[in-house]
Amino acid sequence: MKRDHSPVLPGDGATDYARYMRTDALLDLQRSPAEMIHRDELLFQVVHQSTELWLKLAAAELTEAVARVRAGEPAAAEPLLTRATLGVRLVTDQLEMFRHLSPAAFEAMQPALGKGSGAESPGWRRVQGASRQLGRAFTDHLAARGTALSELRRADPTDPVHLLAEAMMEWDERVSLWRVRHYQAALRIGGHAPDGAEATVLAKLIGHRFFPELWQARVKSVHG
Repeated sequence: MKRDHSPVLPGDGATDYARYMRTDALLDLQRSPAEMIHRDELLFQVVHQSTELWLKLAAAELTEAVARVRAGEPAAAEPLLTRATLGVRLVTDQLEMFRHLSPAAFEAMQPALGKGSGAESPGWRRVQGASRQLGRAFTDHLAARGTALSELRRADPTDPVHLLAEAMMEWDERVSLWRVRHYQAALRIGGHAPDGAEATVLAKLIGHRFFPELWQARVKSVHG
C-alpha cells in the first residue's frame, strides 16, 4: 500500500519538515551568488546568522530563568541557565570557521558589510539585558531568604541556590571565553588593528562580568 507523504501542516514548503522549520525562508536569508562580491560571504553570514539563533535561544532561557528565580524557584532556573550556557559554547565553537577566512578574503568582502559591527547584534543585546535581570533577581532572592553572598561557598553543595550561583559563574566564564575567541578571530582575519580602538574595546570587555559580586565573594572566601 502506497503511503501518502503529502504535507498536512499549513504553510509553504513541499514537506511538513520544510513547513515547520521554514527552510525555504531560512535558506533564502543568505545573499545569493549573484549578489556576492566574494564567495566567503556565505561562510561569514552562516556563522553570524546561526549565532543570532543560538543567542535568541539563550536569551529565552535566561528570561525564563529570571521568572523562575522571581517566583522563588532557583532549582527550576539552574537547568535553564545551563542550556543558555551551552548555547554560548556552541557560538564560540563555530568561530573556528573563521580559520578558513583569510585577511584578503575579508578585505574583499568589506564593501558588502557596510558599517556593520557585532556590537549591533540584537541577540547579544537581549542576552545582556536578560543577564542583568538575572543578577538583580538573584540578589533579591538572597535578600528575601536572608542569605549573604559569603555564605554560598559554605552552603550545602546540593542547595538549589548554591547550584544556581555556580551556574551563573559558569555563564559568566563562557561569555568571557566567547569574547576572547571573538577578539582573537577579529585580529586573525584583520577585522581590527591590534592597537586600534575597536580591538581595544573588545580586549576590555574580556574581563567584564555580569555577576561581579559572585566572583568577589569567591575570592574573599578563599583568602578571607
